[in-house]
Amino acid sequence: MKKIFALLLLLIVCLQTKAQQPIDFADFKGRLNFYIANDLGRNGYYDQRPIAETMGRLAEEIGPECIVAPGDVHHFGGVQSTTDPLWMTNYELVYAHPELMEDWLPTLGNHEYRGNTQAVLDYAKVSRRWRIPARYYTHVMDDEGVTVRLVCLDTTPLIDKYREDRADYPDAALQDMEAQLQWLDSVLTVAKEDWVVVTGHHPIYAHTTKKEVERLDMQRRVDPLLRKHRVPLYVCGHIHNFQHIELKGSPTTYVVNSAASLSRKVQPIEGTRFCSPEPGFSVVSADVRTLKLYMIDKQGEVLHTLTLS
Repeated sequence: MKKIFALLLLLIVCLQTKAQQPIDFADFKGRLNFYIANDLGRNGYYDQRPIAETMGRLAEEIGPECIVAPGDVHHFGGVQSTTDPLWMTNYELVYAHPELMEDWLPTLGNHEYRGNTQAVLDYAKVSRRWRIPARYYTHVMDDEGVTVRLVCLDTTPLIDKYREDRADYPDAALQDMEAQLQWLDSVLTVAKEDWVVVTGHHPIYAHTTKKEVERLDMQRRVDPLLRKHRVPLYVCGHIHNFQHIELKGSPTTYVVNSAASLSRKVQPIEGTRFCSPEPGFSVVSADVRTLKLYMIDKQGEVLHTLTLS
């Protein structure tokens, strides 16, 4: 009975839509700040354009170092080339606010893998702000006396479902899965920054109607390395809602960042601390003692804040 009562309370929290709080911009002063926005590509439709405008407006006060984009910048069939019109309708013309002209640090999602993945990499030669040096890579930020190492994974080839579907995801099976996992282990071994944040498109733990084999492959291949190196935060997309999950025995906090366009329903699972079906994006803010992640809705109000120390 107690478990049922606790689950009902948590469900109320997850479905609550009136808990928004205005952002206190003073909280971001003297800290290293960056955005996380994923599952974008809807040609400006649904909530993509209003959220993009909110991102720009808030950036005037927050001053993000960069925008981390963990996959599915282009939905449906990905892009076919660096001149594909989707670059304009999904990205350039939508995220046109002057304060969003900072570096974008994207990774490939499953929808990019339905198209020409090399074109996503090559677009870095076209756009000054599109910074993707490889399919997986690491990037260190150093500002305000704090250092953050971002580790960006290419998760689609780490999941058998995609590797086996050569018709829809032709590039997935061509990638060396073991090489990426060895690289991740080596990067985390030498990381000495104040904070390490690992991102990838696919979740390790999450509520979703998507097939469980996706999470099981991530739990089998990625999660042991995060736990081994005591990574404090893993952030993903793919599910199109907000989820904050903490599991007993794991040093890692697992975050699903909502879609910056079309969102989906959600309910709590084991370890859920917060969930919301609202679309939006997140702001990560760090100093040497604390790292905070703010889940932001399309109006620019805070739905939930998690703090690591």
